[in-house]
Amino acid sequence: MKKLLAILLALAMVLGLTACSGGSGGETTKAPDQTTAAPQPGTTAAPTGEKVGVAMPTKDLQRWNEDGANLKAMLEAAGYEADLQYGANDIPTQVSQLENMIANGCKVLVIASIDGDSLGTVLAQAKEKNIPVIAYDRLIMNSDAVSYYATFDNWLVGTKQGEFIRDALKLDTEAGPFNIEFITGDPGDNNINFFFDGAMSVLQPYLDNGKLVCKSGQTEKAVVATANWATDAAQSRFENILSSNYADGTPLHAVLASNDSTALGVENALASSYTNDVYPVITGQDCDIAIMKNLIDGKQAMSVFKDTRTLASKVVEMVDALMKGKEPPVNDTETYNNGTGFIPSFLCEPVSCTVDNYKELLIDSGYYTEDQLK
Repeated sequence: MKKLLAILLALAMVLGLTACSGGSGGETTKAPDQTTAAPQPGTTAAPTGEKVGVAMPTKDLQRWNEDGANLKAMLEAAGYEADLQYGANDIPTQVSQLENMIANGCKVLVIASIDGDSLGTVLAQAKEKNIPVIAYDRLIMNSDAVSYYATFDNWLVGTKQGEFIRDALKLDTEAGPFNIEFITGDPGDNNINFFFDGAMSVLQPYLDNGKLVCKSGQTEKAVVATANWATDAAQSRFENILSSNYADGTPLHAVLASNDSTALGVENALASSYTNDVYPVITGQDCDIAIMKNLIDGKQAMSVFKDTRTLASKVVEMVDALMKGKEPPVNDTETYNNGTGFIPSFLCEPVSCTVDNYKELLIDSGYYTEDQLK
C-alpha cells in the first residue's frame, strides 16, 4: 500500500509540473497555434512576446523607413516581436508578406497599404482567424476586416497647406491674379482625398473669383495625381507644365504640392526649366531631409511635420491594448468610412514647419541632428 501511495504522489507531482511549464512571460513550450488570435476586449490579458506584423509600402520614401523603424523599436521595447516587411510598392509582394504574417502567427497586423483597395482577400484570411487589423496612416478601403485606423488629421494637413498659400500670397488683400499649379499623390492612396480636398476647401473660392489662375487648367484631383508619389514623375509632369505655360517668362506664384517627394520633383523642374525672377510658394508634407535642405535654402516655403514617433507610439498603445484585451484609444469615430462603415480612428495633429520654426520642431526635439540638415 505504501508503495502504491508513493507512485500516486510521484505521478501527481509530474502532472503538476507539466501544468506549470509555461515559462516566464506566459510563453509556452508548445508550438504556436496559428488559429489563435489576439484577445478581444474584455478577455484576459495577453502575454508579451507575441508577434505583430508590420507591413510598410516601400523603402523608397524616407518617411516609411522612419515609420517602420519606429514601430519595430517601440513594439520590441513593449515586449513584442515585430515582423517588419516592406512591399517595394508592389501589391502582390505586400499581399504575400501579409499571408506569411498570418501563417506565421502574428496576433495583430499593422498595415500601411500600397493600394487601399487591393487587400480584401488577404484581410479576409485575417478576419477568419480573428486577427485585428490596424490601418496605418493609409486607410484600407472596402474591407470589413479593418478594426482600427491610426493616422494624422489628413484634412487638417491639406487645410494648413491651402491656408499657407492663401496667407503667403495675401489673397484676401492683394488684387492678383496669381498663377498656381497643383500636384498630389498616388491615386490608390485614400489620403490624397483628404490632403487635396482640404487644401481646395481653402483655395477653390479664389479660383472661382479669378484671384488664382491655373494656366495649365489642371485642377482635377485625378489629373494632378502622381503614381507612387514619385519624384521623377512629378518632375516630368512639371517640366511639361513649365514648357507649355511659363516658357515666355510668365510668373508662377504658387504650387500646391501634397507632400515632399512631389514637391522635390517640382523644385527639380523649376531648377531646369523656369527663368522668371518670381519664385513660387511651394508646400509639402513629411519634412524629409532633402526637402528640409531646400526649405532652409528658400526653395520650398513650408512642409507639414507629422512626427512619426508620435504616430508609432499611439499604434503601439493600440496594439498593447488589443493584446491585453482592452479597448484601444481612439478620438474619432465619424470621419473615416472605408466603404464598410466608419472605422474607429486615432488622429494625431500635424504642424506647419517653416524656416522660422524648423529648429524647434526637428532639431530641438531630436527628430534630426543639425548636421543632417547641412
